[in-house]
Amino acid sequence: MSKIDTNIYIIGAGFAGQMMATELLQKKIFGHVKAFFDDNLELDGKKINGIPVYGPIESINEKVHANVLDEAIIAIPSAQNERIRQIYSILKKSGFIKIKILPSISQVIDGRAHLIQARDIDPLDILGRTPVVISLHESLKYLRGKRVLITGAGGSIGSELARQLLSGGAERLYLFGHGENSIVNIYRELHILQNEGVGEKASVVPIIGDMKDREYVRYIISHTKADIIFHCAAYKHVPMMEENPVACIENNVFGTKNLLEAALDFGVHRFVLISTDKAVEPVSVYGVSKMLSEKLVNSYAQKAGSDQAFMFVRFGNVLGSRGSILPIFKEQIANGGPVTVTDKDMKRFFMTIPEACSLVLQTGGVGENNASYLLDMGEEVSILELAEQVIKFSGLEPYHDIDIKFIGRRKGERNNEPLWLEKENPQKTKYKKILKLTNIPPEGFNLESLLKELEDVCFYNKEKSELYRNRGELIRILRKAVKTLDDFYTENNTEDYNSTLSSSVKVVL
Repeated sequence: MSKIDTNIYIIGAGFAGQMMATELLQKKIFGHVKAFFDDNLELDGKKINGIPVYGPIESINEKVHANVLDEAIIAIPSAQNERIRQIYSILKKSGFIKIKILPSISQVIDGRAHLIQARDIDPLDILGRTPVVISLHESLKYLRGKRVLITGAGGSIGSELARQLLSGGAERLYLFGHGENSIVNIYRELHILQNEGVGEKASVVPIIGDMKDREYVRYIISHTKADIIFHCAAYKHVPMMEENPVACIENNVFGTKNLLEAALDFGVHRFVLISTDKAVEPVSVYGVSKMLSEKLVNSYAQKAGSDQAFMFVRFGNVLGSRGSILPIFKEQIANGGPVTVTDKDMKRFFMTIPEACSLVLQTGGVGENNASYLLDMGEEVSILELAEQVIKFSGLEPYHDIDIKFIGRRKGERNNEPLWLEKENPQKTKYKKILKLTNIPPEGFNLESLLKELEDVCFYNKEKSELYRNRGELIRILRKAVKTLDDFYTENNTEDYNSTLSSSVKVVL
């Protein structure tokens, strides 16, 4: 049986495409670079490094009939989403099954692109608006020579921050997380990226630990001498946190408090909390936990030294994060459907993970102490329309090949998530897509007093042992303090938490 060679076609003959070709020619193990396709008709018929160039890109259908092993790499980092969508359609019609893409121009630093950065194309690349272009090389200058610690470094946001931070010139990059496997994965990936020439040679240090452990957190912050902390770690799955409210408050609120105390005491220069739209008029325990975390950041910022800046950055959903709807939709489609949507009217604000992280990193450098920031998320996206688009991306027809089923909202969910309170009055900054909010003090509760009440539920106190892990008491405390949570529970006839559990577990979650 004759061997079928893998032919590789590079879409885009600019600097990125040429660097892809050079690496492929050097390594010789990935296949044979057959041709470039480019819209610059002056290149049509010429050769670059012995590789022919054809154009325009629309002519691929006429010149190529791909076999199952053939691969296309879209190497046009500056392309708009609409153009990527068109190119993807052209390649699919030409028979390509394997289609890869380079990251956006904001992640291609100093005119350098690397084969290791190419990844399989997915719906993120063709859905929604084109991400804002940010020069990471410029926006990360404040990190040069610094020690940077990322909490939740194995998660979707934390790991993407770590990838982009490779280009910041940091002296050390600390990957702090509770999950061993996720930290191992990003630690290995960063080393592979560095070995392939991506970024600079920062020392990458994995740290396994729990931010709920106050003394351990203080030990880590004091011994790493971290200059900057990006706090991404949080329990964040809304329905799961409704079932485990004590764990949610213990981790998200008191874990954040531990980090802030240590950062303040040991001279961390910049502390950036990653927050969420669910913190606005919260209707879930998770939302309340993030709202309280925002208030904690504002509180500790008022105690900060002259060379310290504590801030939070709030944004909506990110497409593609673990547990978010996009991976769930893709898995459901792979299993033959149906794709499940909670409500036909549900909408969310979306941003890609790389864009959100680039903006967070930029905000970390330009943000002021005791300032609160909001990322401009654009227009709301219909979840139903998103589901239909993902099905079409998979080459299938909604309601014909793959059905869509409505399953109803779960605990703590609402059809629309506001991004800000009217009183917060978001104002434009000189940085595109970064808005500044007016800080609003806690309304309806005293932060210190509320934390003391919650502490008696989250942590064992022999004199108040009946309160320990008592989720019913925790919900009572939160409903009394947060009107929007109480109103939502009342309107949706949410049952008392203890009454829905067996006696053996009702007070321990």
